[in-house]
Amino acid sequence: MRGRTPVLLAAALASSLALAGCSSAGEPELRVDGAFMPQPVSDMAAGFLTVVNDGGRADRLTSVTSDISDDVTIHETKDQKMREVASFDIPADGSLDLERGGNHIMFMSLKQRPREGDKVSLELHFEKSDPITVDVPVKETTYNPQH
Repeated sequence: MRGRTPVLLAAALASSLALAGCSSAGEPELRVDGAFMPQPVSDMAAGFLTVVNDGGRADRLTSVTSDISDDVTIHETKDQKMREVASFDIPADGSLDLERGGNHIMFMSLKQRPREGDKVSLELHFEKSDPITVDVPVKETTYNPQH
């Protein structure tokens, strides 16, 4: 029995480390940075922001809702062409950048046209995480943050 004790202890330790390794992947830990909406010049608007995932598990942005439009969609830009997509991946310990000239949020058929200095409330919906509500500041039409 004495010779088997170290083997059993080693097996138990290996099992607990393997389980700890699985649980260390954790859940997505999402936050939003740098959100803005350029002041719209028509009945459409675009929204830009970064979703940062500080967690060890990936997630996916599946939709966006807002009181200023019943038709809010997410778009990718490839080869200078914009198209609606069903979702965007948010990698573990990474981020999703929605920015001018790239992936972004589109607000169609605005119910009211926000002006510079206003804030637009929107809710981001994810595959795994709870929704996040963001108050997005409306900036001048040509606003483009420096990275």
